Amino acid sequence: MLEKFTKATKSSDGEDMAQSSNPQTTSSPLGITRTLTVEYRTLSIRLDEARTRNDAKDDQSLQTELAVNFHKSTLHELSLRFNTSIENGLDATNAANRLSRNGKNQISPPPSKLLSKILDYGFGGFCGLLWFASLVCFLAWQPLGNPPDPTNLGLAVLILIVISLQAGFNAYQDWSSSKVMKSINNMLPANALVKRDGKKIRIPVSNLVVGDLVYLTYGNKVPADARMLSCSDIKFDKSVLTGESDPITGTVEMTDENYLESRNIALMGTLVTNGEGIALVVSTGDQTVMGKVAKLSSNSGQSRTLLQIEISRFVRIIATLSLSTALFVMILWVAWLRTSYPNFLNLSTAMVNAIAVLVAFVPEGLPVALTLTLTLVARRMQQQKVLVKNLTTVETLGSVNVIASDKTGTLTQNRMFVNNVFIDQPFSISDCRGYFNTKSSGVLQLLSVSGLCNSASFDVDSLNYPVSERKTIGDATDSALLRFSEEFNMVSQHNKEFTKLHEIPFNSKNKWMLTIAQGEKGDNCFGHKKPVLMLKGAPDFLFDRCTHVLSMDGTELELDQEAKNRLLRQQEEWSSEGQRVLLITRRFLEDQEFDSTMESEAVESLAQGMCIVGLVGIIDPPRPEIYNVVKTCRQAGIRLFMVTGDYSLTAAAIARKVGIITASHVDNAADLAPTKEQISLVTHDGEKSVKKALVLSGADLPGLSEQQWDTITHYDEIVFARTTPEQKLRIVQEFQQRGNIVGVTGDGVNDAPALKAANIGIAMGSGSEVAMEAAHMVLLDNNFSSIIVAIENGRLVYDNLKKVILYLLPAGSWSELIPILVNFLLGVPLPLSAFLMICICVLTDMLPSVAMMFETAESDLLQRPPRRPSQDRLVNFKLLRHAYLFTGLMETFFSHAMFFYYIQSTAGLSASDILLQFDKWTDGYKGMSQAQLDDLQYTGQCVTFVTLVILQSFGNLLGARTRRLSILQHPPWAQSSRNLWLFGAQVGSVVLALLAVYLPVFNNIFNTRPVPVQFWFIPLAGAMIILGADETRKYFVRKYPKGVMARLAW
Repeated sequence: MLEKFTKATKSSDGEDMAQSSNPQTTSSPLGITRTLTVEYRTLSIRLDEARTRNDAKDDQSLQTELAVNFHKSTLHELSLRFNTSIENGLDATNAANRLSRNGKNQISPPPSKLLSKILDYGFGGFCGLLWFASLVCFLAWQPLGNPPDPTNLGLAVLILIVISLQAGFNAYQDWSSSKVMKSINNMLPANALVKRDGKKIRIPVSNLVVGDLVYLTYGNKVPADARMLSCSDIKFDKSVLTGESDPITGTVEMTDENYLESRNIALMGTLVTNGEGIALVVSTGDQTVMGKVAKLSSNSGQSRTLLQIEISRFVRIIATLSLSTALFVMILWVAWLRTSYPNFLNLSTAMVNAIAVLVAFVPEGLPVALTLTLTLVARRMQQQKVLVKNLTTVETLGSVNVIASDKTGTLTQNRMFVNNVFIDQPFSISDCRGYFNTKSSGVLQLLSVSGLCNSASFDVDSLNYPVSERKTIGDATDSALLRFSEEFNMVSQHNKEFTKLHEIPFNSKNKWMLTIAQGEKGDNCFGHKKPVLMLKGAPDFLFDRCTHVLSMDGTELELDQEAKNRLLRQQEEWSSEGQRVLLITRRFLEDQEFDSTMESEAVESLAQGMCIVGLVGIIDPPRPEIYNVVKTCRQAGIRLFMVTGDYSLTAAAIARKVGIITASHVDNAADLAPTKEQISLVTHDGEKSVKKALVLSGADLPGLSEQQWDTITHYDEIVFARTTPEQKLRIVQEFQQRGNIVGVTGDGVNDAPALKAANIGIAMGSGSEVAMEAAHMVLLDNNFSSIIVAIENGRLVYDNLKKVILYLLPAGSWSELIPILVNFLLGVPLPLSAFLMICICVLTDMLPSVAMMFETAESDLLQRPPRRPSQDRLVNFKLLRHAYLFTGLMETFFSHAMFFYYIQSTAGLSASDILLQFDKWTDGYKGMSQAQLDDLQYTGQCVTFVTLVILQSFGNLLGARTRRLSILQHPPWAQSSRNLWLFGAQVGSVVLALLAVYLPVFNNIFNTRPVPVQFWFIPLAGAMIILGADETRKYFVRKYPKGVMARLAW
């Protein structure tokens, strides 16, 4: 029941909330596309990683994908392999046989498992126990009842009503899988043009088979995975899979070892945006890449969150306790009471009493309380501009002990500006103005290239503003260079005379951008009309392409080691100050060296023998709130690491500014202990480096051993620099494998696999749609401090759930079990009827448990260490001990004392007159008729019921709402800890109790009776004693945090 609830929450509340905040997060075709993109990216990264690592040998699915070599085979090999003709295609008979053997070219929907779902809704979780209880009550009514007792029938019907409510509550169905499949099949074309028997024919796409020759033309979608045989300027839009809208040029030859990235493979569902070609079908239906990632996406929701795991464990504990207790009661009746006191309890009564114990153990109020708290927390977080996509992941935040954060735009403001320039020598932007005014060729060329080799542009609506205030469209780094160039009017005046001939955008692997542009006139800063190939990017990635360096006067000098060392020293100096350093280069192209038909690979080969124009240092100021966020995370026991593509010195400098690195000494890869046993032996200044800082570069990661990863995961402060998306995913997985609960922040398409793999993926609202699809939550305002709010709420969910369980257990099971045992073992008339037991669980305890979910965080919530899922359980021995042996025993004592007191004060019967009477409690006992005895017992049962309601609502409720703080330190009426719902719940519980004992319908069917007025007030003293005892316990826990009471505290 509860496990299914958490799945239902994902598909209902989570989606509704997503729709209300961001329409693009719904399950539209666009949303489905982003889901496929995440799976495609993850699969592609896993293949790339598997080629360089040996730990994938046991992964059969990966080995199968690695064995795919369609893209490597020659055309003749393909013809032989698929038994087809490259010229004429398949013959009709062969095609029909293949269609019959392999099936249609359609992606199979996942099995609906409708019967399984219905059974899960009706019998999952606690519902199975309730069905069993209802069946037994029906049997106790008829045929076992002699005569049939209508009370047993009423109990059976009441339990069925509870089951119906629970099943209806669980019936929120997650239709995303079927929607995914339906949307995917709608992405495919209806017909395809193929060549069979040497003739072009048009057939339904579903009839395509492996070996068909298919014609791909502009505007059509690729109907199946196919290997290109010939092409004429064909380009594909693969955004449905890759998330990137830039057209990809198709080729006949292999361009990448990874077939997912090779350009001679046309993938099902992608769009032909230019040209035409002929391709050989190599995979159809479920065997296509689209089919594989669709299957992954349909299965992606099956992993359980930490909260679902804890709820499942709680269900098992309660089921075990309830069944074993009910079985014990029945064994007791069969083995002893049935023979020793045959007239005491008949079979039907014994069965109903046993079932009452079973039902009493089930905390029916928990699902509603859980729903409410997750919804409330999600709405509270939404007010803080945090969108939670799956409500059950909120609690996971409370367990996060590692956050791997991107730098740019997350830890920094993503408002970059050029701070320094280097041409021959370093100088500031103000000095640059002087060189510009003197028409220094080096400065002019640097300004020009900065504006031309740039993918950013100014927003047309802000062109009238000063350059520094203009809005830009594009990457923050490019925007900084664009503003730098335009401060000297190079973009609006000089560069407008240039025509861009070719461009290769920046990507996270190459870490450079290439542009070819040509001036219309020869009087530009370059002094001629030749095409200029411009390359900018990370210095360490471009130095090997350079052979010359530009001087201030425009003279090209040979790039000797001295000049290179000067540039490297400057890069390190700026990087150590937290600046992002870019190398600006250019080369003039000769006639016939470039033409517009060249593919990007050929153009890239021209980027050799480059001339270094200069270096620029770009500053991206840290967000003002980051330092306090990092400090708060550290206080909360969370390690915040930086994972960035920036140069290691730059990353380390920013990390030190924001407080991620505080140690005076920083280790690197060379300091890593070779074995786990040697970790504690590595010291610096007498301190263990395992507790200090570490900076690693992406180049260090491939060679790390398992023992070194063991060492890395013990560091307190870590910066991973120059990392690729593949490495970011590996970092997440390495930490998870060592028992860490990892949160990841990111905003790019390439971050999607790491976001999805993390225990909690956190995307920026300004990031890509694919990143937001992969993440579990989105920071809509890009405010990193919102993570603290989310973590606090995650811990609050878990804290409040423990409090609700602690509230429900004493009266909901223990205090209801004891009356049955007193009845069975001590021969006392049953102090609490089965109906009243169920009333406590289903009615009177419901409102307070719901009200408790409105509790605010206790003051020390963010000063506790994160929850360890393998050790800190939702329900553990300490909590059960407190619920049963502390609060439960007191409630049991007071409720039974009130029962005995009522019997004595009303009928004059002492305790000795009631104890061990068994079958003597019949007509004529102590001169009373059976009707008088029954009425005395029924009223006494209601007194016990009312006592438990008062003890719960006015004692246990106020005590369980805090773990260590006094009610005076965390009062429900104060502004900071206000929860006025508690007082409403107290009134509501009393009203429900009044209805149960005073309404004639309940008096007639379930044998309830009105309770004398004084018995509504006497239990208040017991409630105050319970509250006082808990306050005393908390006092000693606070005063002696390492004492016995603290160690016993829940």
